[in-house]
Amino acid sequence: MILYALSCESGHSFESWFPSSESYDEQAQAGLVTCPFCNSPKVAKQIMAPSLGRTPNLPAPVEAPRLPVAAEAPVSLVSEPERQLRAMIRALHEHVARTADHVGENFATEARKMHYGEVEPRAIYGEASLTEARSLVEEGIAVQPLPSLPDDRN
Repeated sequence: MILYALSCESGHSFESWFPSSESYDEQAQAGLVTCPFCNSPKVAKQIMAPSLGRTPNLPAPVEAPRLPVAAEAPVSLVSEPERQLRAMIRALHEHVARTADHVGENFATEARKMHYGEVEPRAIYGEASLTEARSLVEEGIAVQPLPSLPDDRN
């Protein structure tokens, strides 16, 4: 694969990957390489610095000395109401895990057994496909999906 820096006749600059330089030439001649901004097929390659790999006989680069950096307080992109909602969802998941039996992918089967009196009713949680969950609701079996746990990084 090769990455080319390209520009169109209107001066828009962009990059695109090609399997080979021949592939770029073929696509450009066929008018298949177009500017993503103005759709112009008049596109040309720009000058690029080559990306070279290290060879074993070259000395390793000298690392620049590290300078002290002042620590900054982390910036949160999550609003306070969103943070509170995430905390409540986590608390709900923890409560369910503490007070119910995890039955995994057997959730629909176990829920039916309890509903039809084959086993003693108890609090359970697990996984069910959308089709299985709909079937349970259609049979009159009370089920409730748990909201997904939010990812702390999002």
